Amino acid sequence: MSKASHKQCITGVQQIGVGVKDLQVSKLWYKANLGMEVQVFDDKADAPLMTQYTGGKIHSRHALLTLNMAGGGGMEVWQYVSRTPVPADFTPEFGDLGIFGARIKSSNVEVSYQFHKAANVKVSALLTSAKGDKHYWLQDEHGNLFNVVKGHEWFKAPNPENKMGGIYGAVIGVSDIDRALKLYRDVLGISEIVYDEQGQFSDVPDIVAEGYNYRRVLLRKPGSAQGAFSKLLGGVEIELVQVLDKKPRKIFDNRYWGDLGFIHLCFDVIDMETLKKQATAAGFPFTIDSADSFSMGQAAGRFAYLEDPDQALIELVETHKVPILKKIGWYLDLKKRGVEKRLPEWMIRCMALSKVK
Repeated sequence: MSKASHKQCITGVQQIGVGVKDLQVSKLWYKANLGMEVQVFDDKADAPLMTQYTGGKIHSRHALLTLNMAGGGGMEVWQYVSRTPVPADFTPEFGDLGIFGARIKSSNVEVSYQFHKAANVKVSALLTSAKGDKHYWLQDEHGNLFNVVKGHEWFKAPNPENKMGGIYGAVIGVSDIDRALKLYRDVLGISEIVYDEQGQFSDVPDIVAEGYNYRRVLLRKPGSAQGAFSKLLGGVEIELVQVLDKKPRKIFDNRYWGDLGFIHLCFDVIDMETLKKQATAAGFPFTIDSADSFSMGQAAGRFAYLEDPDQALIELVETHKVPILKKIGWYLDLKKRGVEKRLPEWMIRCMALSKVK
């Protein structure tokens, strides 16, 4: 497929999904420590379209989408209702296959670091990336890793106490970076290569990882000028990690979607049908497709899933209905308005009135 005929269908990261034991506890932790204080939806329902990833059975879940209004993607906090979520039976290491950590942005990494240290959040040392930027790793109460990095695009000024923004992307372990690039760079359009480095690294999450050789590629896509929420979501960064001198393990091996950890990375889509054709032509067919609007609490849209070459789950959402001001029943129908047209900033700011409680 020529670049000229390839339409950019991704606007930004809509959210990263994280399976938790107790949604009520986790949502407040993410609010206090990551600034995820705006509630977009809160939904309890069955997940009938996901049975190929849930053992062939329909399971019930409770899902909550939260945002940091400074800019960036949100977090879909996800808890099984019909079963007990299962952790990995090993501690995932840097380079293991799947979504290893979430990239989350900061307007001042040093200030964010001091904020998290003062809050007794478990953090690494302050590190320097292959590009020369400061960053660090933090763990939530379940041991999920977040890579706090310098952000480049903002919807509004972050909280001065923590300088935190929303989800910027993810750190994803792959078995072959060149194969993975065919999806993340060529299909999803995260095409700027910030660095492509090989060797041993000291800015990894723990001392064990420093002893291995890796190839690391950081991909970036600037914020889109199209899409209802593109101004809020901003740009995307994906770091692909391939460990070169040991066999990586699959983080979600023998577990279900929705079990503990990062369950998917979700992108906001403005033309799902075109993206489906482009992904299929590149060898990444949709494994799930709602085909029409699917309700998620107060929101609705067409959603789909595809897998990267190592079966990491990528969710794709074309938003059709979104709550702007739930207290007065104000919901916006984007199908009538046009999904490619940006929403006015004042309208997006109204969403901030719905708080996580």
